[in-house]
Amino acid sequence: MLTEDGKHLYVSYDEYHNLCEKLAIRIHQSGWQFDTILCLARGGMRPGDILSRIFDKPLAIMSTSSYRADAGTIQGHLDIARYITTPKGEIAGKVLLVDDLADSGKTLHAVIDMLRNNYQPISELRSAVIWTKGLSTFQPDYSVEFLPTNPWIHQPFEGYDGMGAHKLLEKWKI
Repeated sequence: MLTEDGKHLYVSYDEYHNLCEKLAIRIHQSGWQFDTILCLARGGMRPGDILSRIFDKPLAIMSTSSYRADAGTIQGHLDIARYITTPKGEIAGKVLLVDDLADSGKTLHAVIDMLRNNYQPISELRSAVIWTKGLSTFQPDYSVEFLPTNPWIHQPFEGYDGMGAHKLLEKWKI
């Protein structure tokens, strides 16, 4: 649900899963065949997992981090992992890069540059996200929703940010 002022988008679990399914349909309808899904942790892990299951393709993971301060709401320095975790040894062939959103575009630009320069076995690289914000300098190959007002997206699992185990103990009275 987008707030009236267009500054916040609240997404339920059902909406989130529906958007992941719509992303899968867009990819399928393109006719593009790929060998591996590479998701960017953390935001791309959930859609990457869903797409991996739908397309029955191996899921590789690359860790990136820039939203750390203030429970993940302030973008800082971008860190990109030096290694990719993959069940097939080395990532190669046609790769679908998955993240949750193209926000500023900084992360996706940097990761694609790094992959093209350092992973020669990748023969083709395309990108997929759920949301693309209007201010993004990156245009993914596949996206479900374009958000021209650049709202802050409140994803359903963000309640765990800053929660800590002590709050779970309180919740479950353990």
